[in-house]
Amino acid sequence: MRIFVAGGTGAIGRQVIPLLVGAGHEVTVASRSAGRVRDLLAAGARGVVADVFDRDGLAVAVAAAEPEAVVHQLTSLAQGDPVQNALIRREGTRNLVDAALKAGARVFLAQSISWAYEPGEDPAVEATPLDLAAPEPRAVSVGGVAALEDTVAGAGFERHVILRFGTFYGPGTWYAPGAAMAERVTAGTLPANDGIASFVHVRDAAEATVLALDDGWPSGPVNIVDDEPAPASAWVPWFARALGLPAPEPVPGRAVWERGADNTLARSLGWQPRYPSWRAGFAALTA
Repeated sequence: MRIFVAGGTGAIGRQVIPLLVGAGHEVTVASRSAGRVRDLLAAGARGVVADVFDRDGLAVAVAAAEPEAVVHQLTSLAQGDPVQNALIRREGTRNLVDAALKAGARVFLAQSISWAYEPGEDPAVEATPLDLAAPEPRAVSVGGVAALEDTVAGAGFERHVILRFGTFYGPGTWYAPGAAMAERVTAGTLPANDGIASFVHVRDAAEATVLALDDGWPSGPVNIVDDEPAPASAWVPWFARALGLPAPEPVPGRAVWERGADNTLARSLGWQPRYPSWRAGFAALTA
């Protein structure tokens, strides 16, 4: 299959590209950096310089790839800027969807998140509404997610899959040795409270992305999270110990939307994460 990947040089993209190439797909990856484009050639993919906010240039790049499928992995997570991230999800998604439609792509996959659901006590399933009534600053992120998902779902592709990923950990993420969350543990600013999160290793997220290209995956959202939603009072000390750092003491409190997500649908579609729990995944971070 001919596949165009936008955002193929980020944490998950670097995991996805080798899997796609290894599966025999013809892969074109867009990056704003010419240096990263050269790296993609070494990985067996074709790289093109393109900016998702350059509507016309992006359309030319996508059309040249003649894709059957387009994979949207664009974020601004590395910079930790929710406003820019929401802009990418709103305007960047619109530009990429229009370019994909114009190029004749029949399948569109998009990266979303599993912590934009409305408040509740149980892990959220795909039918759970998004938290559209959230106050600021959460409203910025949820609004961006809703715009992305609505744009993709309403575009008229033959098939579209919204991959609602859990919190990424592993190489290139905030949850890795020496990365942002390790620094917060060291500084004592990562609270081990009652807020529940769902995680997914970036390798497992990448494998789910490849699987979602299969026609057996239906249109719509799919939670890509591990089997064990957990409170920070459980996972923060585990994460700290896995990195050889002092474990903080548990503290009370949680945001009402911190509920985690359920992966039953993804499991039923054949996804089998190599790290079904963050417990094993965190332990492997320094292996």
